[in-house]
Amino acid sequence: MFRKSILVVGIAAIALTAYAANKEQKRLESCGTVMHEVLNTPENIPQGVMDKAECVVVFPGVLKAAFVFGGSYGRGAMVCRSGEHFRGPWGAPAMMALEGGSAGLQIGGEATDLVLLVMNEGGANAILSSKVKLGGDASVAAGPVGRTASAETDASMRAEILSYSRAHGLFGGISLEGSTIRPDDDATQDVYGRKLTAREIVVNGHTTIPASGRHLVDVLARHSPHMEASNR
Repeated sequence: MFRKSILVVGIAAIALTAYAANKEQKRLESCGTVMHEVLNTPENIPQGVMDKAECVVVFPGVLKAAFVFGGSYGRGAMVCRSGEHFRGPWGAPAMMALEGGSAGLQIGGEATDLVLLVMNEGGANAILSSKVKLGGDASVAAGPVGRTASAETDASMRAEILSYSRAHGLFGGISLEGSTIRPDDDATQDVYGRKLTAREIVVNGHTTIPASGRHLVDVLARHSPHMEASNR
């Protein structure tokens, strides 16, 4: 009887592990779908802004209630350009968690997709190191939208992180001040099948891109294959 109990527990543990891995892999696939759709909308992220981004973080299907009531959070993935000073090709993704920090934050609608562009090394290193408060530990601004957003782009590009949202078919910049973003190492382990930190994935630059993350990386490579030098 004791041996049967151990066997049942073992099978249950394996099943739970497989379920968690499958769930995070699907989430990562959703990140690729969201990024593809965002970059193919008429009023999307300006190319000049996209080409200056060192990292991109995607949170698909974040619920408004997660921010209004606090405690809940959205989950997604971060992809950075590889190499020294983030100037190389897009690398492997690391999973991330976003927590609501302001009861007054309204992102509208039912499920809202969020896209964050990390514009410099300071912002990237902060996110890779620990939990970062947006607007506190790292400056954040609503990102400019569309081809005619050059003046707005110049003003907002002083921020370390530019934020965008998409809900009900509408896409635009959004302020996320007061929220926090952190590496989700448990989710990353579920995706890769072994323990890896976000910093190890990004800094090492040699982590094999999982099948579930290939679409996201390919979308970024097609739309912004080369890093544009910034005067910031």
